[in-house]
Amino acid sequence: MCGRYTITVTLDELMLRYFIEGSPLINYSPKYNAAPVQQIPAVIHDGRRNRLGELRWGLVPSWAKDDRTGSKMINARAETLLEKPAFKGLLPSRRCIIPVDGFYEWKQLQDGKQPMRITLRDRSIFSLAGLYDIRIDADGNRLSTCTIITTEANSLMADIHNRMPVILEPGAEAFWLDRSNKDIPSLLRLLKPYDAAQMTAYPVSAAVGNVRNDYSELVKEA
Repeated sequence: MCGRYTITVTLDELMLRYFIEGSPLINYSPKYNAAPVQQIPAVIHDGRRNRLGELRWGLVPSWAKDDRTGSKMINARAETLLEKPAFKGLLPSRRCIIPVDGFYEWKQLQDGKQPMRITLRDRSIFSLAGLYDIRIDADGNRLSTCTIITTEANSLMADIHNRMPVILEPGAEAFWLDRSNKDIPSLLRLLKPYDAAQMTAYPVSAAVGNVRNDYSELVKEA
């Protein structure tokens, strides 16, 4: 699964990485411990260009009676996307990218669980595949939410956890975001484990377990 992550770069770096023009729809600050039900940075394509905005992490389907389901749908399994009512209608046109520069997972040891931070070897920004939806309640209030897609673990992650978020290859990002792209079989083929040779992992402080903690020391090796 994926329940915590980091995006510690500047807004300018994010905009440059995803070709964002104009003023992004976001009140951005670096996140060292992004957690479910928080507002998080996300990239969508509006049919003409990429846009950077905020989505609440934890999907609430447009047809949901209330917004309490969000905390239960922070992840969507790639293998069953087309089987789940909350997700199958989103894959054709409501795809998004969650920009990150690392994510956390807890490794089971003999004396307890050790939080690990997983990054690319070059510590660059990378793209998690996501889906989003928009719910409008009876009073006209609009709620935009998202979920992160997960897949089976690669060889690096298998030593830590049996699942990992889907990391898109840079060359596949535009294909994933393109709202006119309805090639579902090709989209599903993108949802695979990332190359373990391009990734690394290291232990971090147990303080990341508390969602109220969000500071730069969290990403330092323990």
